[in-house]
Amino acid sequence: MKRNIIHTDRAPKAIGPYSQAVGAGGVIYLSGQVGLDPATGELVGGGFEAQARRVFDNLRTVAEAAGSGLGAAVRVTIYLTDLAQFSVANRVMAEYFSEPYPARVTIGAAALPRGAEIEVDCILVP
Repeated sequence: MKRNIIHTDRAPKAIGPYSQAVGAGGVIYLSGQVGLDPATGELVGGGFEAQARRVFDNLRTVAEAAGSGLGAAVRVTIYLTDLAQFSVANRVMAEYFSEPYPARVTIGAAALPRGAEIEVDCILVP
């Protein structure tokens, strides 16, 4: 099966040995994004909500680079270092997705890369 590697300079570059997204078999797999500013490569300031918005902005940018969008999401996974932020994550996610919503999993994580408070990955079927 042929893999299509997706990359855009408008989203943070990978901070490890992975691609921003990979398309294969009509499915696009978006790697996890944390709240890194693509221009600086640093975690955005402003707390959890600012990080969450940056995460979804980054995912949207990668989805667009793949020729798709978040409306094609069938599965979203959210990792939170503080599950008390669950309602904020829901509110922010609702700004980026509309009904019918994708399937979703939310996982409490002890720590995330770069000290992030939230990471999100996504699967798209355009």
